[in-house]
Amino acid sequence: MDAPDLNALSTERQKQVDAVLSRFFSLAKNRAAPFGAEYVKLWEAIEANTAGGKRFRPRMVMAAYEALGGQDTRAAAYVGAAFELLHTALIVHDDVIDRDFIRRGIPNISGSYRDIATTQGIPMPTAEHRGMSAAVIAGDLALFNSYRLIDRSGVTDGIRTRLLEILDDALFASAAGELIDVEFSLDSDIAEIDDLLQMARLKTAVYSFECPLQAGAVLAGASEELVATLGAFGRDIGISYQMVDDVLGVFGNEDETGKTTLGDLREGKRTVLIAYAAGSREWSEISRLVGKADLSRGEAALVRSVLESCGARGFAESLARDHATRAIATLDSPAVPQALRDELAPVVDAVLDRVR
Repeated sequence: MDAPDLNALSTERQKQVDAVLSRFFSLAKNRAAPFGAEYVKLWEAIEANTAGGKRFRPRMVMAAYEALGGQDTRAAAYVGAAFELLHTALIVHDDVIDRDFIRRGIPNISGSYRDIATTQGIPMPTAEHRGMSAAVIAGDLALFNSYRLIDRSGVTDGIRTRLLEILDDALFASAAGELIDVEFSLDSDIAEIDDLLQMARLKTAVYSFECPLQAGAVLAGASEELVATLGAFGRDIGISYQMVDDVLGVFGNEDETGKTTLGDLREGKRTVLIAYAAGSREWSEISRLVGKADLSRGEAALVRSVLESCGARGFAESLARDHATRAIATLDSPAVPQALRDELAPVVDAVLDRVR
């Protein structure tokens, strides 16, 4: 039998999730209409922030579900859409925490509402507060309704309860990771590498990989052994993904990533790159530059040069490969059927291809 066309499968899955989200936002905007045009506009802003993504987390749900023989793709699409809406909520709130007004090169919800306020003549501090206030409300709405999409999936009560537990695990861990990130940003000392890896797991891996894969498996009626195995796979590939993301945040191609390579350095973001460099002899050359709010491109080039020469970049990329290798090894478990291995192996390649 010929191997499945993974791109075609991914496109079809994305269409199914998009259809669920389209219907959800249509109903939400109709419901908002009696409350006034401004409320409808807020829902339009949430929809815009949900649109255009690669639907990666829903694809994890549906990949596990279909590889394990699941047939009810409608239910899987609803569960996948729930994780996509959770993702929207978390990034909207994350932007508020980071005081970011731009995402992927365009104004996010905070930025859009700030800009509207400034055009009305409202001074900047007040305009920024208006923008962040709108984003908090938007994130709350997206977060609550991620749970509601699970309710609307049409699954049995037992499966629904288990799926809600998994979604709750995702949110609970992500909140812990976000808090750790905030605390690290306030600490003048550089965090230990193991602590940064734990933060990466909690803030990113759990809700992006571990829980979506587990949700798909539970929906397909998989054993708890397999659900736990997929959690282990998701943990390692999620950490690998974050290591790659941190490297791209400093060394990436801005046209390809849609993210400035100055942001993390200006913020002084606590990453494995910085933690490794802080323990090197070359750290004194760049310590005054990391976290400099007006870091120039020339100064950023110096920081990158030192991060390479001291071995920080190589170390972070090696960590990414190591965790990806562990993820692949997890798939060799007897609990994992071949169809699921075939489905997930390309995910590992896709993560590592980002820095090749």
